[in-house]
Amino acid sequence: MVVSGRLAGVAAAIAAVCFGIAFVLPAWAAIALGLVLLVAVVAIDTLRIAPIDGLQFARDAMTVVRQGNSATVTLSVTNAGGATITGELWEDWPDSVRQSVHHHRFTLAPHTVVRMRTIVTPAHRGDRDAGPITIRSFGPLGLVGWQFTRDVPATVRALPPFRSEKQLRSKVKLLQHLEGRSLTDIRGAGSEFDSYREYVVGDDVRAIDWRATARSNDVIVKTWRPERNRSVLLLLDTGRTSAALVGDGTRLDASIEAALLLGGIAAEAGDTVSLLAFDREVRAEVRGTSGSRLQSRLMHGLSSVVPRQVDADCAAMVRAAITRTPRRGLVVWFTALDGAMAEENLLPALPPLLNRQRVMFVSVADPAIADAAAERGSLADIYTAAAAESVLAERALVQTTLRRKGAKVVSARPELLASALADEYLDLKQTAQM
Repeated sequence: MVVSGRLAGVAAAIAAVCFGIAFVLPAWAAIALGLVLLVAVVAIDTLRIAPIDGLQFARDAMTVVRQGNSATVTLSVTNAGGATITGELWEDWPDSVRQSVHHHRFTLAPHTVVRMRTIVTPAHRGDRDAGPITIRSFGPLGLVGWQFTRDVPATVRALPPFRSEKQLRSKVKLLQHLEGRSLTDIRGAGSEFDSYREYVVGDDVRAIDWRATARSNDVIVKTWRPERNRSVLLLLDTGRTSAALVGDGTRLDASIEAALLLGGIAAEAGDTVSLLAFDREVRAEVRGTSGSRLQSRLMHGLSSVVPRQVDADCAAMVRAAITRTPRRGLVVWFTALDGAMAEENLLPALPPLLNRQRVMFVSVADPAIADAAAERGSLADIYTAAAAESVLAERALVQTTLRRKGAKVVSARPELLASALADEYLDLKQTAQM
């Protein structure tokens, strides 16, 4: 049983009345009368409390919203009983959901429905389950009531914010422009014949079709366009290095942003995209998907991916990538290219993957390190700058080694990473390497 603030007011009023009649009756009689009145009032209110057995609760099992955006979660309460119910209700969501309203008051006549709306603005990616709801049903005087809890399952799924989505349209237009003008004149591997045209200065002479030229008064060349339906695997390292703070988020956050933009462009290019989030085991996976379904599947697949406090097993990641890409395609590996980690774990595991796939490494450059390397204001700053320069030199050496082995490397500040990766992919398309 619970009591409301009204009970204190009623008790004070009864006490005032009893104090007034204490001049007529003995003190003990006045006190006894006051207690009897208070107990009687409470008993009457308690007996008139409507049972909540007829209350029925429902809400959507899943509410999907992007991180940082707001969505409305509706709780429907139905009174299937025969008495009017007056009460209060509390919803319990995790703090990271940032619900706008915790407490609702309601009066429900028989066979009516009330909808209670709560605005949620998730601060982090992932699924957040609702806790039990608490209901208090009061009597007609609102003095006392009964309290119950009920489980009404519901989940809020916060998808990645995908702030780079505004760049997607411009990158896709560039892709369409390149495809529309017969992307390349190069007879490169991974290209498909498109059409014939007259030779112009600057064309590769290897593109001349001598048979077509013999039948024409002009020199004729073949034009080529990149193949569609190529395989692209987005391989995300979710080990401890992905938890490092860079800019306003983690390395993993910046990698997810870039992966979403690349996935959207690849889908428009007609490629089949897969996703694998991995450290020592698979954390999330999206099997080969293309077209309009891809973006949604990537966002849902990445919504619950978080960094793990373990060292990534690069050899296991290579094996997983090879298993999931039976034909030659592009593997885009999002990871940190720190010197010690790369020399011990990454570089020794790479040869089998490089022999089978085109590999592109994507690494988030920490702006704090670059800023520290440029600071020379004091002696302490000089020592810090020297350490930062050493880190930058190690990473530059790793990137040079990877390029010499035939891999592509994209490294940029978190706010520029998605655009830089998209441009590198478009360059591969333009040169018929993808």
